[in-house]
Amino acid sequence: MKKGFHEPGDKPRRFYKDVSVVAEAGGFQVKLDGRNVRSPKGGVLVLPTRALADLAAAEWAGQVDVIELAGMNVTRLAFTALEAVPQARDGVAQQVADFAGSDLLCYYAEEPQALAARQTHHWSPLLDRAERELGLVFLRAAGIVHRAQPDETLARVKALVLELDDFALAGVAFGTSLFGSAVLALTLQRGWLTGEQAYELSRLDEAYQQEKWGIDEEAAERTARLFEESTMLDRWFRALG
Repeated sequence: MKKGFHEPGDKPRRFYKDVSVVAEAGGFQVKLDGRNVRSPKGGVLVLPTRALADLAAAEWAGQVDVIELAGMNVTRLAFTALEAVPQARDGVAQQVADFAGSDLLCYYAEEPQALAARQTHHWSPLLDRAERELGLVFLRAAGIVHRAQPDETLARVKALVLELDDFALAGVAFGTSLFGSAVLALTLQRGWLTGEQAYELSRLDEAYQQEKWGIDEEAAERTARLFEESTMLDRWFRALG
């Protein structure tokens, strides 16, 4: 039986006392009682900055009786950056560009007018800035019918993403899926928005509906989880510097 585990299928017990960060292997490693943290594939958790390593170490230090791997977003995203992204950079960048092809921020409600006005107020300035500063020209649509974006825009999105290192690229890909918007992910990565702001912009429609009809327990739990992931991603990008 592996150290720290119950029977198969159970969550692993917390088997360590001390969590530390050590400058090693060209980066910063998280150590559990002086031993390396390893992924299920055997990879070592090595982070490019001390600040990011501290975020991962805090997750491990925060575990109590059992290790809740599902909630350790920094650690999981770090292993994605270390083990999945390097061999698939072009494919990951293409996924981000594909999301941009139907970016959330390009689809405005036809009705009610109050929601459409809210979207215009919050989304349009961000799209305008992305055009001015990043060269991203997005076409905007009313309703949910797909409107194709210019090939040049999607190529530019992919090129911008490929300029990033593996950790920033992993973060942008995660954020694009989280928000349904490559624009929100890219602007968060650049520090134009906080994680909380990006999250709120991604759910204007949902927030409007909840204001009218209320929120149930399941929706509240989902909202809390997505908010936590959004603020984590903010810390991720800030820690990368």
